[in-house]
Amino acid sequence: MPSRRAILPVRGFLLCAAATALLCSACGGSGHTATSAATRAATHGVAAAHGAVATRPRPRPASVRVTYRPLYALPAPLRDPAFAALAGGRFVMLGGLDAADVSSAGVEVADLHGVRDTSALPGPQHDAQAAALDGRVYVFGGGDATELDHILRYDPTSGGVSQVGALLAPQSDVAVAASDGTAYVVGGFDGSNYLDTVVAWRPGSAPRVEAHLPVGLRYAAVAVADGGLVVIGGSTPAAASDAIYRFDLTTHQVRRIGTLPHPITHGDAAVLGSSVYLVGGRGDLLNAQTSDVWAINPVTGRVRGAGRLPQPTSDAAVATIGARIVVAGGQSPTSTLAGVGELVPVAAS
Repeated sequence: MPSRRAILPVRGFLLCAAATALLCSACGGSGHTATSAATRAATHGVAAAHGAVATRPRPRPASVRVTYRPLYALPAPLRDPAFAALAGGRFVMLGGLDAADVSSAGVEVADLHGVRDTSALPGPQHDAQAAALDGRVYVFGGGDATELDHILRYDPTSGGVSQVGALLAPQSDVAVAASDGTAYVVGGFDGSNYLDTVVAWRPGSAPRVEAHLPVGLRYAAVAVADGGLVVIGGSTPAAASDAIYRFDLTTHQVRRIGTLPHPITHGDAAVLGSSVYLVGGRGDLLNAQTSDVWAINPVTGRVRGAGRLPQPTSDAAVATIGARIVVAGGQSPTSTLAGVGELVPVAAS
């Protein structure tokens, strides 16, 4: 979908120094580029505390880098499933597309050593997403021959699946994250329109629109961290997006907090430590996958290179399991993938 990208304002900071040589302070401003020295200093909180001398050394930031370790292979290649982390070091993948681009009804529960259990959805589907709430996994929307509006509940204990609700409209290509018992469904596609909504849903209640993004988005990457829902990249009606937005879970306000080094859609996000990690993804072309892993500050939007996957990958299942991020399946420029691996932190030197 080649076209121009929407241009949005970028926030910045202006640092100013006092006339004396003993004390310093910081003041705000606007109009910077993402790579300016002022931005780097402000992001690291350089302003000295009251009464501190100017020569006080700054603390070294914690390492955000991760390295990839292969684990095993799925029974068959799979991309674009709904997925969620489970208790006991497990994760679940629901639906998706197989190597022949056919929708799957399969449900696979796996851990760090292999697939442990299988069951099935009521029917085949892909382009849905899921969230774990109170020990259950909920799958939102998706599609096969057409877009779906259902909210499905999967019980990891029994393997049972049932429909427990419906979205405001049929929609596929959604992104989903959860916080404090609420799932947030971001963007999507209703068959005609790119959706700009942030929809909140709790079990037993009706879905409600909490906010609107500046533009409709499909295939965004989302994660909840530091009291906000971070929305990264995705596909707009014009092209893949490089924008990073933050939806404040308290004020329900949406603002742009950062910019990716280049537009990325069909990526996935997970939280590890104090960073949100964007894992893989692609550009507008179907074979434009990337192997990059980016660490994003969920408050400032600062983006730092964090590592690489063993091959360019989009549309994988990505979940935080303990102190690691599991990456399962996905799409490379030439094939659907079956590999499962983990991204683990690299000790700071």
